[in-house]
Parts: sequence; structure tokens; C-alpha cells
Amino acid sequence: MKAELFLIVPLNIDMPVGAFLVLRFPQPVVPALSRLEPGCGAGVTDLPLQFPDETSSLETVTSLCSLSPADFEASFIRLLDKITNGSRIEINQTGTTLYYQPGLLYGGSVEHDCSVLRSIGYYLESLLCLAPFMKHPLRIVLRGVTNDQVDPSVDVLKATALPLLKQFGIDGESFELKVVRRGMPPGGGGEVFFSCPVRKVLKPVQLTDPGKIKRIRGIAYSVRVSPQMANRIVDSARSILNKFIPDIYIYTDHMKGVSSGKSPGFGLSLVAETTTGAFLSAELASNPQGQGAAVLPEDLGQNCAKLLLEEIYRGGCVDSTNQSLGLLLMTLGQQDVSKVLLGPLSPYTIEFLRHLKSFFQIMFKIETKPCGEELKGGDKVLLTCVGVGFSNLSKTLK
Repeated sequence: MKAELFLIVPLNIDMPVGAFLVLRFPQPVVPALSRLEPGCGAGVTDLPLQFPDETSSLETVTSLCSLSPADFEASFIRLLDKITNGSRIEINQTGTTLYYQPGLLYGGSVEHDCSVLRSIGYYLESLLCLAPFMKHPLRIVLRGVTNDQVDPSVDVLKATALPLLKQFGIDGESFELKVVRRGMPPGGGGEVFFSCPVRKVLKPVQLTDPGKIKRIRGIAYSVRVSPQMANRIVDSARSILNKFIPDIYIYTDHMKGVSSGKSPGFGLSLVAETTTGAFLSAELASNPQGQGAAVLPEDLGQNCAKLLLEEIYRGGCVDSTNQSLGLLLMTLGQQDVSKVLLGPLSPYTIEFLRHLKSFFQIMFKIETKPCGEELKGGDKVLLTCVGVGFSNLSKTLK
């Protein structure tokens, strides 16, 4: 049984264009008072955040659910409340009905303490979709878990999602994502700063040439463990990657004291850059303290390197993590043709395309491109669409 929550957040008052959020719960449980017991709903795997078309109603949406929101979903709703102006949120006593009156995407300077049940990447994925369409440039500090085994880490989003946004014309000195402090589960204690400029329109893109891998970069991080852990991860990852390309540099990041968060852990994020400016990523993190078997840094480094090679085999101009972000920005672009070449579509992306069709009445032309002399690796998919011509009327005029 699935439960879905639909939240409509209009971008401005004059033009009823908004965002909706779908939260899926993997299994039915008995609702608790306004929230699930800790651990329930932790298997939630997707959080599509999209913008419906101009036919969306400004009426309040009330959704009856067989489940109540878990801590991290409640925290996300509070984050939406902070970055909007005029929103009204009510959850009934049993936690099965959500009353949401939409507000204006306002932006500005915000601080938010995220739930430690999910990493900051869970919240950042949605902010990357919304931030360019605020009234004022967004400057936000997020506190919680920076790296875990479920959501994209801050390091991967910084290396892959930000260059993707720049392809659509979202760039500037104020475009920044920075890890101030690291925090591993279950204690958290990390801190991330994200700032993003606002744009009136997005540029159409033609991302059809994935290019060839020219360099591999990475970050091996360790907190509250021996600094040698990071060095062992680097050596094991290089033992595999050196067979394919010489230009490899993996940085070690060992934070101490307050900057190291509240729990021990280590991990590795790898990013491969192509000759045409595409970025493909892979990452792995150690098991949280007190959960599961201990992971050797050598095994973690080798497994992460193999995951990167698998991602390179899939190929495309956008990696698996950011497929849905790229498709959303193409949809919101000007009324011109945009194209992107992707590797095999993930189940998340397939569901995301269905949401785009439901709320924008937009369909992508999908062409399969089998591997051959021109395209190496796995079979590719070329997606083409004409943007809806969205314009951010909330943007402050200077």
C-alpha cells in the first residue's frame, strides 16, 4: 500500500505555477500522533519535486494518507515553510491529513536543522530545483548528516549538480555549495552552506556528446577515526583506477574537533570528468556506528572505484543521480528544443517522467542509441523536448 502527499507551492501569486511533492512510503504502518515512530518510513527512496503547469489550482490541497510523516518528512515541510512566504501548514492529531495553503517562494537567508534520519543531500536535491526561482537569492545553512548510504552526499552534488545547473545559465559568484563541518550518521553534527542566484528564464541545452573521460577526482573523508583511514581508501581506489587513466587525484579530508561532527565514519566520493564537460559520479560510506558489520577502508575504496567504472559504462551527459534534475530544467526552459543524452534510465527517472507528463502535459521524444563505434559502453537514450517557457515573475527587478 502506498501513501502520497501532494503539496502545491506556487512560485508567485499572479501566475499559479507551483511545486508538488510526492512522498512514497514502502509499507503501511499504524499512524502515530503526527509522525511515525523512529525508523518507520526510512525506506523512502524518492522525493520528486516538480512544477505543475499554469492550470494548477491555488486551492489548498488536503491528502488523506494511511501513514503519517516521519521525522525527515516533517523536517522537509518545515524547510518549505522557511523558504516560502505566506504558507500555512496543519497536520491533524492522527497525522493522516495534511492541510497546506501555498505561499510565495521567497528565498533570502535561512538556517535549518535537518533530521539525522536522512542526509542533507535529501533536502539539497529539492532546493536545487527550487532555488533558481526564488524572489530573492537563497542563502541557506543546513545542519545534520552530510554523508550517508542512502542519499547523494554534498560532495557529489557539488561536483555534478552545480555544473549541470551552469549549463542552463544558473551561474555567478554567489553560486556556492560548501561543507563547513562534516557529520556522519547516526549523530550528525555537520553543516553545509548553499547559495544560489535567481534567474528569470533558463537556457535550452544540447547535451548530446558525452565525450571521453579525461580525469578522475575524488575526496576520501574521515571523521573521528584515524587519519590513515583516508589514505588507505585512496591507495585501494587507485589500485583499480590506475589501470585505465593516469590523471587521477583523490584528496584526503580529515576533520578534527568540532568540524568532525558527532559520530565516527569514513567514505569516498569519486567524479569522472569528460572532454565535453560531463560529470559522472559514484560514492560509498561506511556503516553507521553500531549498525551492521565493520567495513574495511580497502574494501570500500575498491568497491567505490568499481561503482564509478559501472557509471562510466552507463555513460551519458548526465549521471544517474542527476537525471531527473536535468529533465526538470529542460522542461522549465524556454519554448525551444532541448536535447540530452543519458545512460539507461533509472526507475526514479522513469517515474519522474510520468509526473512531468501529468503536471506539464509535456512528453519527451525518447530514442534509443545502441552502443557502437560512436558511443561506447552501455546503450544510451536521447531525450528531446520543447520547454514550457516558464518565466520567474517573482524575480526582483533592479
